[in-house]
Amino acid sequence: MSCALIVTDTRNFVTNHFVVCYVHCYMGSFAQVASRLPELRMTIVAVRAILADSSSSARQHLRQLLASEGGVEVIAECTNSQETLAAIQLQKPDLVFLDVHLADCSGFELLQSIPLPERPFAIFVSSDPRYAMQAFEARALDYLPKPLDPRRLHAAIERTRMELLRVHDRRLTHQLLGLLAGSTPETSNDRRLVVKSGGRVIFLDMDEIEWVEAAGNYVKLHVAREAYVMREAISRISERLDPAQFARIHRSIIVNVRKIKALQPCNRGEYMVILKNGKELSCSRGYRARLQQLIAVA
Repeated sequence: MSCALIVTDTRNFVTNHFVVCYVHCYMGSFAQVASRLPELRMTIVAVRAILADSSSSARQHLRQLLASEGGVEVIAECTNSQETLAAIQLQKPDLVFLDVHLADCSGFELLQSIPLPERPFAIFVSSDPRYAMQAFEARALDYLPKPLDPRRLHAAIERTRMELLRVHDRRLTHQLLGLLAGSTPETSNDRRLVVKSGGRVIFLDMDEIEWVEAAGNYVKLHVAREAYVMREAISRISERLDPAQFARIHRSIIVNVRKIKALQPCNRGEYMVILKNGKELSCSRGYRARLQQLIAVA
């Protein structure tokens, strides 16, 4: 199944079809995930833009062209860098049209002064074509020569819309992945463990997990020849595993008792746990009683 972005025109909903399908088709009725889906949907209603140009006639011409685009809201007009920075901090625009030469500095200097996480998309405008390469080096979405061509402006706005959709979709996907990885089944009949590892959501049958080891703030789940790394404490993973099947045999090791082939006594009442795949794991004396209890009923 490929990842698809679905835009519903009638409601302007943007949602990640791939992730939502995983929620409904593979997760069953995970209420804590399903209940969050409506609030995770993003709505794109307009491109909120700031016009930064020292020429009032240039701003007026650009504003008139944008009015014919539809869905573009001009939220501020500025003549210099101080006005523009203040408007960006206050209004949080999606897009800023920057003249290469503002009243007190260049548009490039202004853009570089904004931290990347706070930087809106930028389209440079200028009557001098020599700055086009510099605009793209500054990661601008486009460079529009003056006088503005309505067709070029329309193409730039459409590109802006697509970039905004990608940003919203990435945020939605990240939120859904987080919900999936942290969710638990509603009933004990669901024998799956949802794991977020390497940017993927993986559905592991608990019977497949052979053993789990802690590594600092991470745990590694061993499944046949695969190993999945998660950023989670081993105590938290222990709570998500079936207590009738998994035993903690060491402060940093959990084992699936159904994968145990033999127990080999060692010194001071400790065991060496030998799995069916030949892996040998140390069982501390403090965890011996729980392991023996589970093996007796396994």
